[in-house]
Amino acid sequence: MYICAEYDIVDPKKFIVRQRYDMERIQLQDNKRDLAVLVGLRSPVLREDSTDEESLEELSALVETAGGQVVGSILQSRDKPDPHSFIGEGKVEEVKTMVTLEGATLVIFDNELSPSQIRVLTELLGVQVIDRSGLILDIFAQRAKTKEGCLQVELAQYQYLLPRLIGMWTHLERQAGTSGKGPIGSKGPGETQLETDRRHIHRKIDKLKEELEEVRRVRSTQRQRRMKNEIPVVAIVGYTNAGKSTLLNAITGADIPANNRLFDTLDTTTRLLTVSDTLDVVISDTVGFIRKLPHQLVEAFKATLEELEYADLLLHVIDLSNPQWAQQAQVVDSLIRELKADHIPCLRVYNKCDLAFPGALPREEGSVYISAKTGEGIDRLLGAVDQKLDKGTRRVTLHLPYDKAGLLDGLYREAKVESVEYEQTITVVAVCPPKVLGQIKPYVEGWQEEKEDWE
Repeated sequence: MYICAEYDIVDPKKFIVRQRYDMERIQLQDNKRDLAVLVGLRSPVLREDSTDEESLEELSALVETAGGQVVGSILQSRDKPDPHSFIGEGKVEEVKTMVTLEGATLVIFDNELSPSQIRVLTELLGVQVIDRSGLILDIFAQRAKTKEGCLQVELAQYQYLLPRLIGMWTHLERQAGTSGKGPIGSKGPGETQLETDRRHIHRKIDKLKEELEEVRRVRSTQRQRRMKNEIPVVAIVGYTNAGKSTLLNAITGADIPANNRLFDTLDTTTRLLTVSDTLDVVISDTVGFIRKLPHQLVEAFKATLEELEYADLLLHVIDLSNPQWAQQAQVVDSLIRELKADHIPCLRVYNKCDLAFPGALPREEGSVYISAKTGEGIDRLLGAVDQKLDKGTRRVTLHLPYDKAGLLDGLYREAKVESVEYEQTITVVAVCPPKVLGQIKPYVEGWQEEKEDWE
């Protein structure tokens, strides 16, 4: 969590770094966290952006994740937002009183604010004001570790910062222009500091997009290689803190940090998983979803999230121990539709069933109930994945005549050869896809043609 101050720095990246450095120095001196007052507006015209008690509780958890401390919250209900101050002048005074009494250093709105509303509220309240999107971006900036993750977060930050520059740089109105505040002789046409910063950020955004395009190109090459080898791809999706990383650790033995906090995983992890003796898959962990996820983040993370569009199966992990699990599942479903991945088969995985009341378990056909932490139900999950991705691959024993030894080269290329013995015939044990089985079926031991249902 950073206190936003005004610095005469043109480079916004240096601006962000300077803020972080100053905030860390202040925290070391005072040895305390930012104190935040939460504000939310419940209004029918806001629709999905409207706030309720559960949304404020989630915002409080986000503040804790960012390293702050909540000292109070206010939820207002009104027919429509105030275009000037969003919550109206009377409620602003109430928030200001709470800020003063609690010694708060930050006010965080659960709703998305316009740049002008942030500017007005900051002036009226006398402390820094940010909205939910700004807070989530701050958390992402803390969590990103890999180069790809940092690129995506930085792009989202610049896209979020661009329309808000006018409120951040009012102290630098012009380099030499017609503001009326410069010394005599400085009046005249000149480029505003705002225009300079906008141009700089546009250049930075274009450069980041080019670098992320290279990431997408590399991912596309890797995807084509997997498709050539006919390795299915399974993507784990779900609400933040649903247990996705814990599940990946449980089924692959990966050593991914899995903590009970929001947005603990930002960087995609991919592992090869042997589901059964006839099926290997590539399984990927993805960034968690959340309600009111900033649009800039969805756009910036498309280089990673487009993997969902090319997956063969989605594992939608749902936290059954959370009372709001049904609403969280709806949020994930809507984001899957937004990413154009709703045509992909999806297996619902109800996690943390050891923490849920048995009577509260939903009776949903085709779903799996597990506890990734204890390992309960993992075998059933692997069985369900095997069934969903069963494309007719079989382990068979072949007896190839020596004059058909040339078929062995094709098996090495298109199947998984496990053993070869040279006896009276060439005895081969291999895991073969349907296409290969159709070519070698005369030499398969005990081969029987599968009958259609009507036969």
